[in-house]
This record gives sequence, C-alpha cells and structure tokens, in this order.
Amino acid sequence: MSLCFSSNMFTLHSPKFQSYKTRFSSQFINQIQVPSLSCYLSSSPLNLSLPFKFSKQRFNPITASIATVEATQSSFRSKNPKDINILVVGSTGYIGNFVVKELVNRGFNVIAIAREKSGIRGRNSKEETLNQLQGANVCFSDVTNLDSLEKSVNDLGVSIDVVVSCLASRSGGVKDSWKIDYEATKYSLIAGKNHGAQHFVLLSAICVQKPLLEFQRAKLKFEAELMKEAEEDNGFTYSIVRPTAFFKSLGGQVELVKDGKPYVMFGDGKLCACKPISEADLASFIADCVLSEDKVNQVLPIGGPGKALTPLEQGEMLFRLLGKEPNFLKVPIGIMDFAIGILDFLVKIFPSMEDAAEFGKIGRYYAAESMLILDPETGEYSAEKTPSYGKDTLEEFFERVLREGMAGQELGEQTIF
Repeated sequence: MSLCFSSNMFTLHSPKFQSYKTRFSSQFINQIQVPSLSCYLSSSPLNLSLPFKFSKQRFNPITASIATVEATQSSFRSKNPKDINILVVGSTGYIGNFVVKELVNRGFNVIAIAREKSGIRGRNSKEETLNQLQGANVCFSDVTNLDSLEKSVNDLGVSIDVVVSCLASRSGGVKDSWKIDYEATKYSLIAGKNHGAQHFVLLSAICVQKPLLEFQRAKLKFEAELMKEAEEDNGFTYSIVRPTAFFKSLGGQVELVKDGKPYVMFGDGKLCACKPISEADLASFIADCVLSEDKVNQVLPIGGPGKALTPLEQGEMLFRLLGKEPNFLKVPIGIMDFAIGILDFLVKIFPSMEDAAEFGKIGRYYAAESMLILDPETGEYSAEKTPSYGKDTLEEFFERVLREGMAGQELGEQTIF
C-alpha cells in the first residue's frame, strides 16, 4: 500500500589500465544486449481515478485534476511549470534532495518517491522525510519492487510528464549496484512511461566513460536501454547527466587536516583531477534538463566552474585556508594494487568477500582516474573539453566545512579513505 503526502497546498495537474586507454562509453554500450521495454509497458487503459492518500492530522489534501494518459501526448514543454508533474526517484539521496528543492523552487509539481525509512541505513522516519522534502508531494513506496512502484504511481490519480532519477547505490557493492543503478532505475522508467511520461532525466556519472567497476557497468546498461527506448518511441526523450566529482567526495580529509593530520594522496598527487561541482549547481543543471530543448536526447558531462584541480592542488588550497605549511603523505598506488590482488584471491575462497574486493577496486579507481572528459582520440582526460556550470567553488566549500564541519555530508556506507 502506497502512502502519499503533501507538505503544501498546490494543485497537481495531469494533462586506467592501458588496454582501456582508447575505449569510450559508446563502444562499451554496443557490447551490451539491450532488450526492449515493450514487454513491460502496459497496453491496457490505466486506472488514474484513485485519489492521493493523506494523513488528515497534519496535511491538507491536494485537489488532483484527473485526465487520461492520452492527454499528455502533446508536449509538456508547452505548459507552465505549475502544470508539469515531475516524478523524482532517489529524492532523499544526497543529490536528490537538492534536486527536489530546485524543482519546487522553479514551480513544478513535484512528486517525490521515498522509502518509509529513508537515508543512510534507513535512519530517517516518515516525519523526518516529509520535513526534508517540504514543498513536494511525498509518496512512500519501494523503487526496487516494480509492482509496488506501479501501484504507488497509479494511486496518485494523475499522469506523469517527466521522471527525474537520482538513484544511486550507496555502497557500490556488486549486487547493490545492479539492484539500484540498473534495476530500480529501470523500474522508474517503466512506471513513468506507463503513466504518460514523455521525458526521463537520468543522473549518471562521468566515470562510466571507462567502465572497470560494477556500478559503472550497471549505469551504462541502463543508459543504453534508455537511449533505445527513445529511438523506438518518437514521443519520448531523455537527458543523461554525467557530473564530475561532488564537493562532499573531496571533503573527507578537511577535518583531519584541521586537526593536524597530513593530507593523504596517492603517487605525486597528480594522478587524478576533476572540476568539482556543488550539489546545488548540479541540481540546477538537472532542473534545466526538464525543459531545455538543447539537452534533449543528449549525454551531458558537466563540471563546476574554474580549472580542473588535482589532489595536490586541493591539498595546497586547504593548507592555505588553514594558514599552515603543507604536510602531505604520499602513498604509492602499488599498495592498493597489492591489496586488491589479495582480496581477489580471497573472494575465490570466500565469495561473501565480493563487495570488499569491489570496494578496493573503487578506491583504486578514484585514486588514479580523473573525473574529466575522456578524449576518444587521444585516450587522455581533457579538462578543456569538460564543460563547466554554476558558481560555487571548492574553496568556498572548504571554508564552510572548516567553520561548520562535515555534518550532512555523509559519503554513504563505505568510503575510500
């Protein structure tokens, strides 16, 4: 049974291994078998007559105007934002929360799908989730169960114009990656299309260009299916957003350095670079994808403003802000390769250690690979070809963390350092 709530009173309207140097994501996608979604999409009339369900003790009901899915076939882009219904999955995730706020601020009718116990390890209650997603209509459901998600969307009683997916596995473990980055994301596409969705905005990752990890392969498989769906359905479009590093992923050492610890980096600190983007700026870019015609059926790599920064430059920036002499601990990358080799051997004996081995590979990947555009002609990462967006800088983020700490910046269920 799905439960849907509103926190306001607006109306919903329906209407780098060398062998990989020259590989690019499109080549990888071509190797993936992509089944059509037609076997999942409903061919029977949809029951859109069921009303929202609310807790009358706290919230006022929404007046939902009911219409058939056929009414959505005229492009939603001609409507006013207040008449566009956007279904957001992954709404309580780190980026999803920012996306919901941005869409609400732009005047869209936002329906946020959330778990009954959201957040890391399900620590947030329904009440906390409702407070977190103020301004949106919150629908508690399970994106990993297609039947449950379909019923929840059907119970809304309105058609969907756009689906925005911010789903991502928290751990990056093998099973979790395929369950969330592929399967649950696919379910959101099926449920959305069955209820009239004409556009799908996907939050992916720039690192899928060089897929060595399970979560990257899972994301790429879904990307391929999303593209195929748009090819087969002329009335359906997509925008795939591939951001570079988030601020929070670069802030894990700020408090340690503040406390006098050295700044840890691998090799000479120049192995990997990125153009970090703030969560608010990324959310703004994702919201742009809802209506911007130039972002239709596009893969959109995106970074933040300014030059690309290596770990060495990030560390130097941090010490400068603290007024301290730089103190670096340089770790040979070979140490990680040795550890990964041991873990891979142990997995053959103890299969339950599969995720531990994968976490090691994730750590190794981010210690050596740049989060920038991978130039298919040179096989090298290019800061110049990586687009910039927004106004927030990493230096401003470091300054804020030095003042306020890393509260609210949790990295998920496993971290690299």
